[in-house]
Amino acid sequence: MHESVLDVIGGTPLIRLGRVGAGLPAPVYLKAEFLNPGMSVKDRAALAMVLAAEKSGGLRPGGTIVESTSGNTGIGLAIVAARRGYQCIAVLPDKTSPDKIAVLRAYGARVVLTPAALPAEHPEHVRNLAQTISMRTPGGWLADQYDNPANPQAHVEATGPEIWEQTQGRVTHFVAGIGTGGTITGTARYLKQASAGSVRVIGADPHSSVYGGGDGSPYAVEAVGHYLHPETARDVWPLSYDEALVDRVERIGDRESITTVHRLAREEGLLVGGSSGTAVAAALRVARDAAPSDLVVVIAPDSGRGYLSRYFNDEWLLAMGFQDGAPDTPVLGDLAAAAGAPLAIALPATAIEALAVVASRGSGLEDGLALVVLNRTGGDETWAVPDVAGVLPLAELRALPDDEPLGPYLRPLPSTAGSGEAIAEADARLDPDQRWIPVLHDGRIAAVVARSDLARSHLAVAAAVPGIEEVR
Repeated sequence: MHESVLDVIGGTPLIRLGRVGAGLPAPVYLKAEFLNPGMSVKDRAALAMVLAAEKSGGLRPGGTIVESTSGNTGIGLAIVAARRGYQCIAVLPDKTSPDKIAVLRAYGARVVLTPAALPAEHPEHVRNLAQTISMRTPGGWLADQYDNPANPQAHVEATGPEIWEQTQGRVTHFVAGIGTGGTITGTARYLKQASAGSVRVIGADPHSSVYGGGDGSPYAVEAVGHYLHPETARDVWPLSYDEALVDRVERIGDRESITTVHRLAREEGLLVGGSSGTAVAAALRVARDAAPSDLVVVIAPDSGRGYLSRYFNDEWLLAMGFQDGAPDTPVLGDLAAAAGAPLAIALPATAIEALAVVASRGSGLEDGLALVVLNRTGGDETWAVPDVAGVLPLAELRALPDDEPLGPYLRPLPSTAGSGEAIAEADARLDPDQRWIPVLHDGRIAAVVARSDLARSHLAVAAAVPGIEEVR
């Protein structure tokens, strides 16, 4: 029996991954943080930050809690606010899962959406906008999970001791995703101290996140990693994250994270979010190289119920290029492979510089294709969609004066399609006037194909298989 919902935050169990981890030298135990009331580890930090603010006088009775969040911390704060009599305003990037936005509103929080792909100095960047709202709101208090010491301290006082006690001090490896850094920092700080430094701490990070050495370009998994806008003047990491406590970082691609999430649901009966997939994928790598006497503990930070419209939605997975399509069916990925990497150039650029890129690809490029103009340079062969500044049809590019900058002539990215989509279905779905199609694979632009290629593909299939009618 408990006096309030806040009394049941924490105390989450460890669950062995008996099937997903089968055959590995070391056992892997999952810390089920999705069993907190708000279905995430962020309930711990939310309660700790509010209690610390009440004690310091920063948050007064009847006040308003304001926070920038990808959803989970906002949900935790909304629960605490409801129980302790505060208002709550959550400022979120517009790419946040609609499931989490609905949950926030259900708890009575006011939701403010702002564009996700903004430089850190922009006034509408999620953190800056939250700070502005807190200052303009009577009784407003900014939780600021990124720099609030109560965030990692919550894990020093609770999460770390729980793991140590639950494993009877046998834990040898601790794995967690890196977002604000509070969970991994606080838990690691306790476990390092309790074990006299013997516990190894491994951060799990999306492949393009800057924490693990990526270029900072966008990724599909929410609530983990660190995105770096190409126009950000100075990249500042959260004070909640102490990099010195992390022994190494495992970089995990979006597809591996999502595949792991599906395996956890279908093989272990555990419905978790994408960042849990990132962490568990890293933990499985750790266990492969561990000894039988080792014991790996991994944080599963949130529930999959906040992502039913995404990681568990076949339409979204197919459109983003995370599904490979039906066997023996011509798919856009076949055309993308033939087209090769997209024509791309980074800003700032002039027409003559862009034409040099086109010329480097040789002859035969159709005017029905387009040049992808990027916000950043990079060594990757595929490009993150939010980092695309625009596109320019080759016919228009060739008509520009040599010294003309590309910026004023760019068009928004047209409708995209996933590499696993059937060619016939994609052709029927897309606007018939769209002459070229960016094809996504694992959420990134893998190629740009001409619409005419789809028509030729239909004819080839119709000729090869008797009884198939021409689609166009």
